[in-house]
Amino acid sequence: MADKELHIVVFPWLAFGHIFPFLELAKLIAQKGHKISFISTPKNIHRLPKLPESLKPWLHLIEFPLPQVEELPENAENTVDTPQHLVPFLFKAYDGLEEPLTKFLEKGTPDWVICDFASHWLPPLSSKLGIPCIFFCSFAACGSSFGVELFMGKRSMESAEAKLLRAVHKRKEVAQSSQPKEVNRLFETLKVAQVIATRSCMEIDGEFVKSLESSSGKLVIPTGLLPPSQEDSNDHHWYTILNWLDKWEKGSVIYVAFGTEVTLSDEEFTEIAMGLELSGFPFLWTVKNRNTSGGSDESQDWIENESKRGMMWRRWAPQSRILAHKSVGAFFTHCDFK
Repeated sequence: MADKELHIVVFPWLAFGHIFPFLELAKLIAQKGHKISFISTPKNIHRLPKLPESLKPWLHLIEFPLPQVEELPENAENTVDTPQHLVPFLFKAYDGLEEPLTKFLEKGTPDWVICDFASHWLPPLSSKLGIPCIFFCSFAACGSSFGVELFMGKRSMESAEAKLLRAVHKRKEVAQSSQPKEVNRLFETLKVAQVIATRSCMEIDGEFVKSLESSSGKLVIPTGLLPPSQEDSNDHHWYTILNWLDKWEKGSVIYVAFGTEVTLSDEEFTEIAMGLELSGFPFLWTVKNRNTSGGSDESQDWIENESKRGMMWRRWAPQSRILAHKSVGAFFTHCDFK
């Protein structure tokens, strides 16, 4: 790949848990001297950290206006802006980007396309245009491998760990069966993409990477975990968090994050807040925003104004960097791997 300069189009789903890993992958490829067209909506592009000067000749951030869908909140371009029950309309708006992306691919004639699970229409489109497509799975192979097993109807792992995780995954599939459309997008993308890249490493997920390759019949490339680039530490928002974390003893802080697509009920939010305060430990709680995270105004205001140990963070947080900080000793989350 390094012998020839390539043009690669990168097109992530409209969620930070996807956009940022896709951006880190794009940076690594750009460092090798390849041209990257990183495509998202204006609001998402403007939320990205500044690119290093050395990458600007190679990595181009391209804005596609998100088509209007009546049911979406005004200016919603990301799951962080969208209540969970309205996310299907965000998918609908995202699908509306097929037409402008088609024109871009026809005009730009890229060598490769890197797509996400949500754009199930992109692998067949790129195939029609003669452009090979890589599906980048932004979560670990240990999760996606079982989904592919179930979809393809064949097993390739028999270790004790695999059997345990398979049982857990089946229960999860049953729990999610009332909303199968996102899963269908994933499998449609998997079927047509020529290559799968997964946010895993062989040292941790080797068995699952091999299983994914065996079950799918496709080349699977582990990209590593893709932590944020060092340049991103210049973000002034990070320094606000860093200064707060530095106040506390080693291993004493509870980091709380339920992702951008989980909404707590008022009761759940209040009970968790009370439990955190009664624990006696400092806690950093990242939420989407006041309207879409759950919790009454009184509960959120109490944490911000009255809690002596708690900090509420209302924007995207550099999770990998927070978890790496010496003061963080516990992670309270919704059981996901991004």
